[in-house]
This record gives sequence, structure tokens and C-alpha cells, in this order.
Amino acid sequence: MKIANSTVVSMTYTLTENDEKGLMIQEVDKDKPFVFLFGSGFLLPKFEEHITGLEMGADYSFQLKSNDAYGPTREDALMELDKNIFEVDGKIDDNILFIGNDIPMQNDEGHTLMGKVLKITDDKVRMDFNHPLAGKDLFFKGEIVAVRKATSEEIEHEHVHDGEH
Repeated sequence: MKIANSTVVSMTYTLTENDEKGLMIQEVDKDKPFVFLFGSGFLLPKFEEHITGLEMGADYSFQLKSNDAYGPTREDALMELDKNIFEVDGKIDDNILFIGNDIPMQNDEGHTLMGKVLKITDDKVRMDFNHPLAGKDLFFKGEIVAVRKATSEEIEHEHVHDGEH
């Protein structure tokens, strides 16, 4: 069976920055493959384009330029926030608020966003709400481990059900 909409795909991959020899970002092996419902909007569109039509056992490798992945780093995603919004019971928790930490926060619409702490001053915190891979070219290499038709329930729920690879 070929990868197409409404198929469940199990795959391995290594994700590196720029090219095959770049900095390793993530690795997924056959013991715990990445399993997803193809065509559900879960993956980057250009990623899906590269694996469309592949079958079980197929190897793949391709690069996604940053604009086709998570986009460029956006200046409007860098923000200065009042330090007091990080207080809990009137105190700042130094185990949470420190440079380099990723903190879940909510925007004005109530959506959760991850922000990285870049700088802390007496009264302000500089945060980066860009995706961690924004501005990076990505290189994927791996193997298609399995492809099967999705169940009607998986298609309706738009995700793979546990234990069904």
C-alpha cells in the first residue's frame, strides 16, 4: 500500500539541521516508530509531499528549507513581559524563571504557547515565542516501516488510535 490520505504511516527518521551531517535534532527508531494519520494536517505540508506514494520498506531523505518548515524567525514573536506576571503567591520561582527555560504561557485567546526565557531584568522578562526550529533548514532521513488503511474511526477522529500501528 502506498502512502496517501487516510493511511496510517509508521516511520523512522533522523532529523538534522541543514543537511545529513548537521547537528542532530531528533532520532526515531524502529523500536518506537513515529505513527501518524497521513493527510490529517498534523505534519508539515512539504514533509507530506516528500513521502506521498512511498511504500513499506522505502528509504527517504530530503531537505526542507526553513520557509517550508517552521518559517523564519519572527521579530514579533520576541516579547518583553512584566516580570510580575511570573509571580505565584507574590514570589518568583527561580526553578521556573531562568534563562533558557521553556515556559508554557497563554495568549489573549487562551491558546497555550511555549516561550523561551532569553533575558531577565529587575522588572522585565524577554521571551521568544518562535517555534524552536524556526529559521532552520531541516534534513530528514529514514525508512517507511508500515503503511495501512486508516479505520473509519481514526479518520473521523483525525488521529491514530493507540496500539494500532
